[in-house]
Amino acid sequence: MSYRAPVLRLRMNQHEGLVAGFSTRHGGVSTPPYASLNVGTQVGDAPERVAENRYRMCEALGIASNRLATAGQVHGNTVVAVDTPDHTPHCDALVTTTPDLYLAVVTADCAAVLLADIDAGVVGACHAGWRGTVAQVVPHTIRVMQKHGAEPACIRAYISPCIGVEAFEVGSEVAAQFDDAVVDTSLGERPHVDLKQALYRQLQEQGVPGDQVDIAPQCTATSRDFYSYRADGSPTGRMMGVVGLRNAPSTSS
Repeated sequence: MSYRAPVLRLRMNQHEGLVAGFSTRHGGVSTPPYASLNVGTQVGDAPERVAENRYRMCEALGIASNRLATAGQVHGNTVVAVDTPDHTPHCDALVTTTPDLYLAVVTADCAAVLLADIDAGVVGACHAGWRGTVAQVVPHTIRVMQKHGAEPACIRAYISPCIGVEAFEVGSEVAAQFDDAVVDTSLGERPHVDLKQALYRQLQEQGVPGDQVDIAPQCTATSRDFYSYRADGSPTGRMMGVVGLRNAPSTSS
């Protein structure tokens, strides 16, 4: 029986040979508090349910779930170049030039930033919460991509659904670590940070053209289509951002 997991279709997918997607919380087999398409393995959900959910998401993207490469995610800026579908601990971003290898990061309020220079055959995936954003995980990832042949002017980027500025109330000590341009002090007694705009500005500063960056409009803390650590509390599930390059079709007869 075929399942079609709810995966956001991205403009990046319009480019031949590129696979990119971001999951919602719908269409899986997990039960509350993980209902229903939880793809996070470290949140207490049953492993067999997570495996089925990952299978459904990957089937919707037309890829094999055993070709995912995942990051350990420690809210830092370490970037690792990979060429096998393994789990890499102690990093928050992955880069690859290997076809049919799909980089994956999981989120619940943090952003997944997906990057691709299709002509160079280089892709990257970042887990970017506020700590990772302050630590410049996205610029670090672009620099690693450049070492593998990518050109910032040719990179296409996607910033996934994450916590929006209206919901992202922070303390003054957190706000002070961001540029004033992405801090809103008009929304309440405490400052609010616009994480998406902070990431967008970093992409532009690295030379990625603004018209090649797609920013998801959804806020994970207010939309019931997504998991949110801030809105749901713990435990809750995780979404997944995925990016990779398909194998070129064979020309042999």
